[in-house]
Amino acid sequence: MRVAVGSENPVKVAATEAAIGDLPGATVDAVMIDSGVAEQPTGLAETRTGASNRARRAYEAGGYTLGVGIEGGVATLGTDDLYLVMWAAVTDGERVELAAGPSVRLPDSVTERVRAGEELGPVMDDAFDREGVARGEGAIGIFTGGTVDREDALRSAVAGALGPFVTASYDD
Repeated sequence: MRVAVGSENPVKVAATEAAIGDLPGATVDAVMIDSGVAEQPTGLAETRTGASNRARRAYEAGGYTLGVGIEGGVATLGTDDLYLVMWAAVTDGERVELAAGPSVRLPDSVTERVRAGEELGPVMDDAFDREGVARGEGAIGIFTGGTVDREDALRSAVAGALGPFVTASYDD
């Protein structure tokens, strides 16, 4: 089974490899793909669209059994607060399955900057005096005190979207 993940971000690749786990003969290739959405997706719909676009485009890169797309964004979730959200999509070229990772509320200081048009990754680097948060622990790692890091969160989302392709649970 050849799997393409629509990103060269090492955390997204590692999360996909972890979700694929011990599937017999499974390999994961990183494929640079444009999400087709804003650099900082806003809202659940745009974040899901970015994940789906990445999955389809990765699959279409050629010769893959499955394409995986992962997208992080921000959304209000029915409140005035802004939350970090993450979605994964998996496609076999015929259907696209989606699943979400955990969501956490962003602090007001971060929310203000993101609402002013800044991208979350650079805001996190600046606000928390770090470098490469988006390629490491992620905002989720900072906001959970390291209990959940970005790879853990994204692995869960990919595993959820992968489920219908690797279990008989959805054969109804």
